[in-house]
Amino acid sequence: MNDDFRNMNPLMLDTTLMNQKAKPVIVALDFANAETTLDFVRQLDPDLCQLKIGKELFTATGRYLVEQLVLQGYRIFLDLKYHDIPNTVASACKVAADMGVWMVDMHASGGRRMMEAAAEAVSNCSQPPLLIAVTVLTSMTQNELAEIGINSSIDETVIRLAELTRQSGLDGVVCSAQEATLLRGQLGQDFLLVTPGIRLQNSITDDQRRIMTPKAALAAGSSYLVMGRPVTQSQNPIELLQQINNGLI
Repeated sequence: MNDDFRNMNPLMLDTTLMNQKAKPVIVALDFANAETTLDFVRQLDPDLCQLKIGKELFTATGRYLVEQLVLQGYRIFLDLKYHDIPNTVASACKVAADMGVWMVDMHASGGRRMMEAAAEAVSNCSQPPLLIAVTVLTSMTQNELAEIGINSSIDETVIRLAELTRQSGLDGVVCSAQEATLLRGQLGQDFLLVTPGIRLQNSITDDQRRIMTPKAALAAGSSYLVMGRPVTQSQNPIELLQQINNGLI
């Protein structure tokens, strides 16, 4: 990161903003380019949500979009699901921290050494990002797990990988809302549970199988809710976010 960006970066400067409790919704920016993304984000408010940048958008825009959104005051979840040798993942996490990213994820199946290396790499950063791990993708079924040689149930696999994540020094895991209650009981109140597959009551299922509404997911123990189309296709995303934050839907 160059000095000019570091000096302009409000999240790097304002530790109060980084430390205050975030709102539960992480809006998945499932767009193809920076222009469309920035047009949509103008309809939002960084006090009401966080933003998620995934593989497609990051591949298209690189760090430019991350830095633009950080400068606007948004907490950014960089959802690239790292899965590589420990040194490579550790280096990638340090770069993400330098960009001012708020949260980074990786696959728990990369193992203890990979996750520990990532945690160690960001531990000395002035504002280390939250590190979370993916256990079982929310789109996967029991049969699909068996096809890759995992014969334990989805719940058993999620618990085993979540416990490994906690032992490795990470902050939380990605899990379905149905798994949140189970994990909350196993791993305590401070362990973050980030839940995709959140839909409004009248929404279609789309890609993800294990889904739940915002109100139900928070009641089940989820810390953060990843929502894409229900927010990005809403006619009034601000009103929708306010309703979710107030526990109305």
